[in-house]
Amino acid sequence: MTSPATKHLDVLLVEDSPLNVELAVDLLELRGHRVRVARDGNAFRQERDAEVLPDIVLMDILLPDADGVALLGELRTWVRWIAVPVIAVTAQALAGDRARLVMAGFVAVITKPINTRVFGSEIESVVQHSGRGVWCPESF
Repeated sequence: MTSPATKHLDVLLVEDSPLNVELAVDLLELRGHRVRVARDGNAFRQERDAEVLPDIVLMDILLPDADGVALLGELRTWVRWIAVPVIAVTAQALAGDRARLVMAGFVAVITKPINTRVFGSEIESVVQHSGRGVWCPESF
């Protein structure tokens, strides 16, 4: 469960794999968070004018119709969304991949398969520390 100091988050999950969606949604909802899902780039773009901005975006890098890095670039042009932290969630786990994603503007990188024991607390930590530089899950 979330700690008393942790608020319930609005999470936008950009992921095409049904199994990854189900797992991430279950883990986050168990902690009391609300999750919206966009299964491709077009669905993500439809979130642009959402009435309620998410507290955080979890972005798969390889989507059927878009590249997560390119989608992050688009998001950063949406004025209302500039301060929303975005985490890359990817199977691209080599050191060079992680560095490339951080340099592209992701505030953190979580590798797949996700670690179910720490996934929710990783997300909460990023939100709590957003605006304070890049966060590294290895610091847990």
